[in-house]
Amino acid sequence: MTTKALSRMKAQVPSAFENFFKPWNEWLQPNEWVERVLTVPSVNIQENKDDFSVTLAAPGLKKEDFKIEMDGNQLTISSENEESAETIEEKYSRKEYNYSCFSRSFALPESVDSNKITANYQNGILHLQLPKKEEAKKASVNKQIEVN
Repeated sequence: MTTKALSRMKAQVPSAFENFFKPWNEWLQPNEWVERVLTVPSVNIQENKDDFSVTLAAPGLKKEDFKIEMDGNQLTISSENEESAETIEEKYSRKEYNYSCFSRSFALPESVDSNKITANYQNGILHLQLPKKEEAKKASVNKQIEVN
């Protein structure tokens, strides 16, 4: 049998192990969704009476690794971290590099007082408090409306 005939036959008759390993192969193959999930931390945003609370899961970082910027009404949280390790022995040397980065941006409502935003990083969670302006707090007061 020629090589062409063998390759055609292989394409038509799947290996017995192909279906067995298929879920693992699909899971292990990098794709856009997997890369995004692995590099962009999850964010929770909660609106309270007096402020917005933002929590971002970013374990393994230090507070110095974060960069938080305001540009108009856009809040951007980013991090860039590079690590390297080198081992030199008599017969070999080894270098390892690790680079990770992410950036998340959010359009803030006009009710946020951007001059009073605070951030705290503890136990792998970045907490941001975005206080509302006094006018916004007063506007959100619940009131009963009488039906005529």
